[in-house]
Amino acid sequence: MTGAFNGWTEQAFDVLLRLEGDPPRQLRESLRKERELHVRQPMIALLNDVADAVPALDDFSVWGFRKESWWWQHQGAVIRIARQVEIGLRFDLDGHHLKAGWHYPDPGQVPRYRAAVVAESSGARLAALTGSLGARGYGLTGDLMKRMPSGLPADHPRARLLRHRSLLAAAPPAGDDVALTPAAVDQVVDAAEELAPLLSWLSHHVAASARAHA
Repeated sequence: MTGAFNGWTEQAFDVLLRLEGDPPRQLRESLRKERELHVRQPMIALLNDVADAVPALDDFSVWGFRKESWWWQHQGAVIRIARQVEIGLRFDLDGHHLKAGWHYPDPGQVPRYRAAVVAESSGARLAALTGSLGARGYGLTGDLMKRMPSGLPADHPRARLLRHRSLLAAAPPAGDDVALTPAAVDQVVDAAEELAPLLSWLSHHVAASARAHA
């Protein structure tokens, strides 16, 4: 499906505008076909083009419709890299958004993450990766504990990383000039390349899976 994505259209923004607030079920259902055509299908086309450009990014899902209004107002999708390690995408009235990393940890993943952060070689590598991404405008987020985990010193050189129970890097916002054009494909491909070292670290040290691309 190379070349299938031509950008979201003004109709996509019109549909989402009509879904603002707390739209009743009748209104949501009346816009189902329009939303599918103008909002959801372009996301599928985008990710097919991304997979054509980078075959390692071919394992993706695009969310469908759910009961809550939020899911009608925001079109989400994920590219799976490893267990609980993903690239997440969202399109809404604010444009196109991308974040990637590790979240919703499986049992055993948090201890593996902490052990890798404590270990000097792998921990220093993660600190360097997150620092580099931060310098390039990526926002670092995730489930952050208020206190250090039990048994670890409060003055550990990687204390903030050790407080994470999930770790995500959010790409700088992409404006309408990206969302409305095929340039969104390049934006995703470029971001995936920048994020690949972090995703590979998480896949190796946390997910214990090697599907990540480096």
